[in-house]
Amino acid sequence: MNPSEQNQETNRLYSIAFGLSIFTIIYNIIEGLIATYFGYEDETLALFGFGVDSFIEALSGFGIAHMIMRIRRNDNTVRDDFERTALHVTGYSFFVLAAGLCISAVINTLTNHKPETTFWGVIIALVSIVVMIALMMAKNNVGRQLKSEAIIADSRCTTICIYMSVVLLISSALYELTNLAFIDTLATLGLAYFSYREGKECFAKAKSNLVCGCD
Repeated sequence: MNPSEQNQETNRLYSIAFGLSIFTIIYNIIEGLIATYFGYEDETLALFGFGVDSFIEALSGFGIAHMIMRIRRNDNTVRDDFERTALHVTGYSFFVLAAGLCISAVINTLTNHKPETTFWGVIIALVSIVVMIALMMAKNNVGRQLKSEAIIADSRCTTICIYMSVVLLISSALYELTNLAFIDTLATLGLAYFSYREGKECFAKAKSNLVCGCD
C-alpha cells in the first residue's frame, strides 16, 4: 500500500470510529428515553435508573467524539480542556445518579414498593447487551487497525455498560418470575455501584493523560 492509499485508509478508519461514537450518542439518548418512560410507567426504579445512566453515557459520548477528532488531527496530542471539562461534568453526573439511586432504594425498602412489571426491563436489557457487544467489537477492531490505544481503551470501557445491562436483565427476569420487591431494590444498588465506578473513572482520567483506567 503506497502512502496515498495508506492515508486514505487511515481517514476511512477514523471516519468509522467517529461514526461509531455518534451512533453511541444517538443510541443512548433513544435508550434513555425509552427506559425512563417505561421505568416511570411501570414504577421500576432499576429500569428508570438505567435510563438516566444512558443519558449520562450520551453526554460522555460527546467527549469521546471530540477525542477522536483530536487524535485524527494529531495522535500525539494530550487530552485538552474540552475533554477534561466533559469528564468532570460526566463524573459529577454519575455521582449524583449513584447517590439518588441509593436514596431511592432505601425509600423503596422502607415502603416495600413493588414494580407493576419488569417486562420492559428484560427487553431493553437484551437489546442493550447485543448493541453494546457489537459496538465494543467494532470499536476494538477499528482501534487495532489504527493502532490507537485511545480508541481501544474506549472499546474496553463499553464493558461496564454491558455489566449494567446484565444486572438489569437478571433482576427484571427474576422479578417477573418471583414478584419479590427486594429484587428491584438490589438491582438499583448494583446500578448505583457501577455509576459510582464510572464517575470515579471520569475523574481519574481528567487528572491525567492516560487514555483509560477501565482495567
